[in-house]
Amino acid sequence: MVIAQSFAKIMGLYGERTGALHFVVEDKAVAARVLSQLKIVIRTNYSSPPKHGARIAGMILSDLSLRQQWLDELVAVTNRINDMRNLLRANLEKIGTKGTWDHITTQIGMFSFTGLTTAQSVAMVKKHSIYMTKNGRISIAGLTAANVEYVAQSIKDVTDNL
Repeated sequence: MVIAQSFAKIMGLYGERTGALHFVVEDKAVAARVLSQLKIVIRTNYSSPPKHGARIAGMILSDLSLRQQWLDELVAVTNRINDMRNLLRANLEKIGTKGTWDHITTQIGMFSFTGLTTAQSVAMVKKHSIYMTKNGRISIAGLTAANVEYVAQSIKDVTDNL
């Protein structure tokens, strides 16, 4: 079993390659072979990774006050994103946007797949200046109480007209 963890988003350490890679193997002989192969891969990818992210994470996680502050901020960010998901769905449903929108609130994370087609996604960018990928992926973290109604109206427009 292989487990890969990244702390890039959860700790705001983008580009710092902070995380962990765990291997669970059958015995010490297999572990030695895995480690040997891993060293080859690591060496070809980078020689000396940055330590900044690891040091920041270590400092935060080893200090009870900083760790609690970080955990409190994670809760606040998660709650805000969930609130924006709920608000977007409520607005879409209130104005009668075609389709079902429960996936907006059942998905998790900073982004959501809206279900918009490529043509609809392109129109969101060109006509409404709402930037998203062509596959309909939108940043939920970019929504605010001030712009979520406009986003919902724009989604309704492209689903009605394309």
